[in-house]
Order: sequence, then C-alpha cells, then structure tokens
Amino acid sequence: MRKKAAGTVQETAPKNKKTSDLRMGRPGQDNRSRSNGPARLTDDPRFAQAVQNYEAGLKALQAHKYDRAKAFFEKVVGGPSPELSDRASIHLNTCLQHINRDSANFKTPEEKYDYAVSLMNTGDYVGAREIFNELTQQHPKLDFVWYGAAALSCLMGHFPDAISGLNEAIRLNPANRFQARNDSDFKSLADDPRFTELLYPDTSAEMPPEPPKWHY
Repeated sequence: MRKKAAGTVQETAPKNKKTSDLRMGRPGQDNRSRSNGPARLTDDPRFAQAVQNYEAGLKALQAHKYDRAKAFFEKVVGGPSPELSDRASIHLNTCLQHINRDSANFKTPEEKYDYAVSLMNTGDYVGAREIFNELTQQHPKLDFVWYGAAALSCLMGHFPDAISGLNEAIRLNPANRFQARNDSDFKSLADDPRFTELLYPDTSAEMPPEPPKWHY
C-alpha cells in the first residue's frame, strides 16, 4: 500500500529452541577428534559467547526491552557464525524500528500513517498494527486511517476486521469504495460475498419509482 501523499505475521522473536541446533558443543567441552584435526566452530569460545548474547537478545526482545536487545544483537552481528549473525541482523532491524518509532515525533496523523505504511511494506505487520490501533482511536474520523487498518487486517488474515474497517472508511469517504476495487492488498477478499457487496452495492432499491403512465 502506498503512503499517504494527498496497500503470515512477521515473527519478532522466534522461540529459543531454534538456537539449539546451533549448539553442538558446550563451553569447556572438548569435541575435537583424537586425530587432532582442525577445530570446529563449536569449539571456538567466541561462538559460545555469541550464542549466549543471541539468546539474551531474544529474551530482551520478547520483553519489549528494545535498547537492551539491540546491544546484545550488535555483539552477535559479524561474529564467527554467519548463520547466527544473519538471524541477529533481522532482530536488530526489528529493534531499530521500534526504537525509531518510540523516539519519533509525528506532527500530523498523516506522518504517523506514513510510518505505519512503511512498516507494512517491510513486513513488520505487528508494529504497523500497533500504530493503526493508535490512529483509529485517536483519529476515528479520518477515512484513510480506517482504510489502512483494513488493508493491514486483510494482509494479516483478519478478514472480519478488514471488512469492518473498510466499511467505516467507505462510510466516511465513498471514494474508498472505488480505490479498494483495484487494491491488491484486498485480493484475499476477492471471493468473499461481504467484500463484493461492500464494493458493489445493489442500489436498485434506492432508485425512485417510475412515474405512472397515463393512457388516453
């Protein structure tokens, strides 16, 4: 969805068990073969420390302590394990998004809306949803706020919320009905009769009756 100019939820903290496959050895445990072959990555004490920092970062992220989590993940990035470093980079980006959001000073609801859309475009649906919830509560009379919230709900698979939000957006501004017809964010609702009825209402009942025909 485009920003306001004038469409599977990202997992922010995977379970700790995902790191278990990265720990094939424990600190202090000698896993080297008797043939004195090259040391494995899991024998490197830096790897053990990276795993500890990664797990500590996950715990802090789950507790919404983004500054603390950021510090741990920064220690992991560029470490001896490329796989662990890649995972830490993803979570580090999540931390930075939340930190930037908390420190941002939005002067208008349009600016806050644009930020929510930018989170949507990067796949951070959870962060975007938090902002849209704030916008709909603080500015319930702005149609584009409801439209954006509806599009996000559809992308997240929350179809009743998407229908409800889109209905409110159309009630506030009927032009949203025509925009939604060609909006790819709502493609998951294309076969939903509620969506079809909302975008293509039957207006025949609203037409005035034909004048009586007099025969002379």
